[in-house]
Amino acid sequence: MKTKNEYQYPIENARIAYDESPAHTGRLRHAVDFIIPEGTPIKASLDGIVVDVKQDSDIGGHDASFDKFGNYIEIKHQNGEYSIYEHIRKEGALVKVGDKVETGQVIGYSGNTGWMAHLGPHLHFDVHKYHAPFGPEDYETLEIRWKAS
Repeated sequence: MKTKNEYQYPIENARIAYDESPAHTGRLRHAVDFIIPEGTPIKASLDGIVVDVKQDSDIGGHDASFDKFGNYIEIKHQNGEYSIYEHIRKEGALVKVGDKVETGQVIGYSGNTGWMAHLGPHLHFDVHKYHAPFGPEDYETLEIRWKAS
């Protein structure tokens, strides 16, 4: 299923990888990685409200056991869609839960936290919808409709 909303790229001038990560299967099959150096500014891809932020980790590694250490920002958008920006640096969020953000606003900085696989520093980005009962595993990514640049 495709997104109803159209999204702007959260990173400028990055190599984009759709299928290089071993994590991008099953419910994460429509996730996107932007290969970028640590400290790159991350922009909100669409107006919304910040619903979750994790930024307390400075741990990252090559295998799935590091997944729980990834920092992220999650934003709720219209049409029940959510975007997530993962692998941000420790204390790298410029927003907090409840903040309203606008498309193109810098929301944080990329890092090297969580499961980085073989990709090195990158921003994992996806758009998803939650399904009842709304637990952390009760979602599926959507195929992203990008705004024409």
